[in-house]
Amino acid sequence: MPELAISAEKVAFIIEKAREFDVKEGDSDPDSGSNATDDDAIDVLEDGGSDPVVNEIGSFIVAMNEDEQVDLVTLMWLGRGDGTLDEWNDLRARAVEARAEYRSPRRETAHYLLGEPMLGDLLADGLDEFGIDWTEGGLVADSSSPSQRDEDEITKQR
Repeated sequence: MPELAISAEKVAFIIEKAREFDVKEGDSDPDSGSNATDDDAIDVLEDGGSDPVVNEIGSFIVAMNEDEQVDLVTLMWLGRGDGTLDEWNDLRARAVEARAEYRSPRRETAHYLLGEPMLGDLLADGLDEFGIDWTEGGLVADSSSPSQRDEDEITKQR
């Protein structure tokens, strides 16, 4: 069985964030004059084009190394049914070739993945092919910087 260059925790983080984004819908009433305090914040599920979740996922993916990004794309393709686990090496080689075509590989890989509908589900299906339960044990990666995590730890100890 092939080994992943990306941790299950990182993939779990992207799955969770991608699913947050996937529940958004197009702006159905752009001039509603809605007030979040009296409409139960319904507009929070509308995609206004500047979603912080997209920025967070994009930044997280851009910060990954090349092998992690390649495995993430390959995992998405595996979950999409573009190949089987037995064809992992071939799928991964195709991902490396596709990445070589990019002028800015880190950013364009993030853009490509974020443009894939149902990214979270496809990544989850890819992990399932590996027999990895990404929900087991609360797998969650932290996208905050090391200094922010240290600061959060200090706050928790008080």
